[in-house]
Amino acid sequence: MAAYLVLGQANPAAATLTTAGTVGASDEWVVSSCVVCNRSTVPTDFRIAMIPGGGAVSNEDYIYYDVPIGGNDTFIATIGVTLEASSLIRVYATLATLSFNFYGSEITP
Repeated sequence: MAAYLVLGQANPAAATLTTAGTVGASDEWVVSSCVVCNRSTVPTDFRIAMIPGGGAVSNEDYIYYDVPIGGNDTFIATIGVTLEASSLIRVYATLATLSFNFYGSEITP
């Protein structure tokens, strides 16, 4: 059965790779969109990695890397990424002023 919901959220500390969402052990996700909001007037950069099956982040896991985002700006992307059980969404921000939100569907057996 599929449910449409917020799959993950994070407000990472500055320069800290942070898990924003973890797919359940017997579930799958279809991540349809991500929204990154800069709550400060100061521009910064961000990264987003999708890690199939979990584990440590590798270079090939990044879907966005050092993307600039202006002060008081919002980045919105339609991404359509499918993640298997135990996969991770990890985020990173140069400054601690970004909010990350991921939306989509969760498929459970």
